[in-house]
Amino acid sequence: MTHSILWTLEVISTIGAISSLIYYGVSSRSAAQFYAGQIAARSRALSFLPPVSILKPLKGTDPEMYKAFRSHCLQDYPQYEILFGVSEADDPALALVEQLKSEFPEREIRIVYCEQNLGTNTKISNLAQMLPQARFDHLLVNDSDIRVESQYLKSVIGPLENEMTGLVTCLYRGNASATLGSQLEALGIGTDFAAGVLTARHLEGGIRFGMGSTLAFRRADLKSIGGFEALLDYLADDYQMGYRLAAEGKNVALSETVVETSLPAYSLRAFWHHQLRWARTVRDSRRSGYLGLIFTFGLFWALLTAVLAHGARWAWGLLAATIALRVVQAVTTGRFCLQDHQIVPLLWLLPLRDLIAVAIWLASLFGHSIRWRGELFYLRKGKLVRGARE
Repeated sequence: MTHSILWTLEVISTIGAISSLIYYGVSSRSAAQFYAGQIAARSRALSFLPPVSILKPLKGTDPEMYKAFRSHCLQDYPQYEILFGVSEADDPALALVEQLKSEFPEREIRIVYCEQNLGTNTKISNLAQMLPQARFDHLLVNDSDIRVESQYLKSVIGPLENEMTGLVTCLYRGNASATLGSQLEALGIGTDFAAGVLTARHLEGGIRFGMGSTLAFRRADLKSIGGFEALLDYLADDYQMGYRLAAEGKNVALSETVVETSLPAYSLRAFWHHQLRWARTVRDSRRSGYLGLIFTFGLFWALLTAVLAHGARWAWGLLAATIALRVVQAVTTGRFCLQDHQIVPLLWLLPLRDLIAVAIWLASLFGHSIRWRGELFYLRKGKLVRGARE
């Protein structure tokens, strides 16, 4: 009986390892195709340049925030405005906005005070109150810590020239702090998250979700899905916007431009909570993708196979092939597509990151409470409810 159980587990783990090898191969190919598109985009002329309102909701400060703000003022773009929204008059981020206005007096920079609390997602509550103050019909929303290059606006607004494109979003790389938690987070962004997005794009013929790193869209298209008000209680508001626009028959475009976020100095505990929040968000928002993650844990499956097969030569060969293809996937996605120069120096942490990912996935199967911006919430079908409970 015991032998039968062990044999069954060995078969399952072997299937898991082989499935992961297939995933790594498809993912590497998807990344190579995206990289080829990036090279082609460098010589593409961008002539669609409508005026743009950039909406940036704020709450507190983030690492390197001023550099992120500043990069938006250095755009090679004819006309745009930047609106910063805060819900509290003493928000510490306001000092950075005032500094920005002093350094760039020629830029249209305004502060919008969002006095109402319209829903559990404060970011979306602020955006709903900022929108009436925006002058232009082409809109861009990104997180407060996103740092961009000078051609960013041209790149992300350009695809909206096609009326069938309802949303443009971007991949991003994480600039890690010195802590282990921050480095593991950067490694996850560069080798897991981005790889998953590119693989989904390849297999599904496009993407049907947005990312908070960039959401570029038209005012009319936002209105067609109920405005920001329809997203007020969702944690994954960026995902919901893309999902709803795709349901309306609009395309979601993934720009070849990659932006950057500066990661906090996460402790291992903070890293765990952040990853658990992300995993439970995916579980509630994109269940098929969440369940499919089980086929991406190659190192775990290959190690388990080696143990159950009592170190058989074929099992060690499977482990070696898994490690090799995982490294190829990580470098292709992180180093080339994202232009993340940290990826190669951090590769030694990849086994640890991959094994922690399995533990996070298992932990996210159960429970609905998350920590977000210092508060406890309960997730119910992707919506936020204040107060944590299991």
